[in-house]
Amino acid sequence: MSSSLAERCRTIELLVLDVDGVLTDGRIVYADNQVEVKAFHVRDGSGLKIWQQVGKRSAIITGRRSPVVDVRAAEIGIERVIQGAADKRAAYRDVLAGTGLRPEQVCCIGDDVPDLPLLRNCGLAAAPADACADVRAEVHYVARTPGGQGAVREIIELVLQCQGHWQTVVERYRRNDE
Repeated sequence: MSSSLAERCRTIELLVLDVDGVLTDGRIVYADNQVEVKAFHVRDGSGLKIWQQVGKRSAIITGRRSPVVDVRAAEIGIERVIQGAADKRAAYRDVLAGTGLRPEQVCCIGDDVPDLPLLRNCGLAAAPADACADVRAEVHYVARTPGGQGAVREIIELVLQCQGHWQTVVERYRRNDE
């Protein structure tokens, strides 16, 4: 890992996540009753819980609206959820104002061109392995794993390792087994 990547990771206090293609694999499935169905990876959820346990915050900014996003966000403790954000940069500014954090304290994770305004204005820009080429070319870190399959967890581990928190978390879980 380059020292600049490690340095960027050390300042991160907030994750800003897209949904489709980041927390999910990007597919939009409609059941016969026209209800939208999304699949979320359990390790992304447990990673976000660990993120919160070490005192970090997270937010969702997505261009689409889906009731299941609110359900998942509540389940894993994400309080700031902005859906239907036609202008993601304006939504991002609102999140920053609400948290009092500076852009360099934020890791944005996105997968497609509507995420570029956020990815270009944060301390650590990251993307899943299967993000579009234009996004992969712009970010500081491309995960080895695809969206909806643990990419968020991988990025959380990276940041927490650089901050010296990850091993402490793992050891805490190991001790709970004794």
